Amino acid sequence: MGVNGEFMEFLKEYKVVGLAVAFIIAAATNDLVKSLVDNVIMPLVNPLIPGGGWETATVALGPFVIGWGPFLSSLIYFLIIALVVFVIAKKMLKEEKVAKK
Repeated sequence: MGVNGEFMEFLKEYKVVGLAVAFIIAAATNDLVKSLVDNVIMPLVNPLIPGGGWETATVALGPFVIGWGPFLSSLIYFLIIALVVFVIAKKMLKEEKVAKK
């Protein structure tokens, strides 16, 4: 078996093609979920949070400037994205269980 055959065996054994397809779909799903959060969910959440500039708020502690606003914004985005992914995964896993029976 030559190098070409070994390489093809490697691709099959470790399911590299399936992994590549999953990676591409995950990247597209990431863009979709980010768009959902940015354009649908955050416009609904922003009016509930007082003050317009909270996403850029900072606090100075001597020579250090701590950006608590960007951190809080990232935390909210993360929690919303995690919730959306959880709901989608739960729905897909539920359908998978039903299909196996």
